[in-house]
Amino acid sequence: MIKNSMQKIAVIGTTTWGMTLSYILANKGLNIHLWARTPEEAERISREGFNSSKIQGVSLPRNLVITANTAEALEKAEAVILAVPSQTMRANINTIKKYLKTPVLIINAAKGFELGSNKRMSEVIAEEIDRSLASRICVLSGPNLYREILKGLPASSVVAAEKDDIARKAQKLLTAPNFSVFIQHDIIGVELGGALKNIIAIGAGMIDGFNYGDNAKAAFITRGLTEMSALSLALGASPLTLSGLSGLGDLIATCASPLSRNHFVGYELSHGKTMEEIKQTLGSEVSEGVTTTAAVWDIARRLKLEMPITERLYEILYRGGNPGRIMDGILGIEGRHELAGKRWNLFSFLKRRHKG
Repeated sequence: MIKNSMQKIAVIGTTTWGMTLSYILANKGLNIHLWARTPEEAERISREGFNSSKIQGVSLPRNLVITANTAEALEKAEAVILAVPSQTMRANINTIKKYLKTPVLIINAAKGFELGSNKRMSEVIAEEIDRSLASRICVLSGPNLYREILKGLPASSVVAAEKDDIARKAQKLLTAPNFSVFIQHDIIGVELGGALKNIIAIGAGMIDGFNYGDNAKAAFITRGLTEMSALSLALGASPLTLSGLSGLGDLIATCASPLSRNHFVGYELSHGKTMEEIKQTLGSEVSEGVTTTAAVWDIARRLKLEMPITERLYEILYRGGNPGRIMDGILGIEGRHELAGKRWNLFSFLKRRHKG
């Protein structure tokens, strides 16, 4: 039986999501150690609280320790939550992997792909840790806008693991007041949903910025979900997973809310801002959708998979394409059957499901 007052959890990364998870789990009564990159950062957050970051007005619970000492953060931890930007995941896991011992749970809370390898975060983690720990990797994803969660507003998420007992342990750990956690076993689908929706959210931000209206936005989001499902199927996931919290749920939240960083990027692009200007505004925060677009564009190209939304957003983000002209083109794509696309295979999947 787990005793919350005694259980030690390490959270890697002082990102807004890392700090949010640390806060809600500490308030649940867990012993949380949040690992910072430098002693200076750890000391500043310990002294000033989250007010030294993008999170304002949130005081640190007494059982939340901020430390840059890797051993202090990780030794005897029963679970490790990785809440770092996707492009730093491999470096971070290499820094901490010698402290990862059975029966620790390894929970990935990052959403994105590693540029170059185009690997999902759980794949990056599995490559670097001891093989005996691979089955203990979990993936957390869902419609989780951190500002709302810190206000105590209700939210839900999903945690996926290959083994049912691992998923349920992670669920018990992560569930907190106003934060409901469901379980899944489709790690690929849950991880892809959390990453791919960021691409669509950039486009949704542009639609809002251009005042194209709710009809256009609804059509765009729906077509985006179909495109997400097609790639997920091609990569070994069930497209049905994309209708859950990590797919449709996260997609709705990030496309509809101005709290979403990816929506913000699209909105700013529609107002003539450059990516360099937008990055300066975001500061230390990361819009995962920008790098995810590049990775998914490359994956689709290699698979010869048709992904018209991703391809056109790639033109805007990486080739200087005109946002207004390209968004007009996306919204005016010639209609075909909803599930038809080059090598999508959604028809064959549905036929298999029907026969089964």
